[in-house]
Amino acid sequence: MKILKFLFIIFFIFNTYNAALAKSNDQLELKISKNLRCLICQGQSIYDSQSDFAVSMKLLIKKKINEGLNEKEIYDLLIEKYGEWIVYDTSLNKNTFILWGLPVLLFLIGGAIILKKLVFRKI
Repeated sequence: MKILKFLFIIFFIFNTYNAALAKSNDQLELKISKNLRCLICQGQSIYDSQSDFAVSMKLLIKKKINEGLNEKEIYDLLIEKYGEWIVYDTSLNKNTFILWGLPVLLFLIGGAIILKKLVFRKI
């Protein structure tokens, strides 16, 4: 009877762990698919699209997660295959420096213009 209880506890712990792992994998799959652009629809994420490309990408993401790849490795794999345009949240590199730096530059120039108007107005 003790062995049966022990096996039941082990089975329960194993199932709880598998359920938690599956939930974690589903959340990671959801996060990745929301951050990838559908190359067919171009205005939708893979999560929102129902095109054949999006469906195959969702399956690929699920497969890669089950193989043990982490989020960065999956992004790197897809960027290598489809280019950086597939990712909504681009990283800062030499190709995207203007994309990230231009808003800061415009903010600083605008602030300088406003400051100049305020300072010269007092004189």
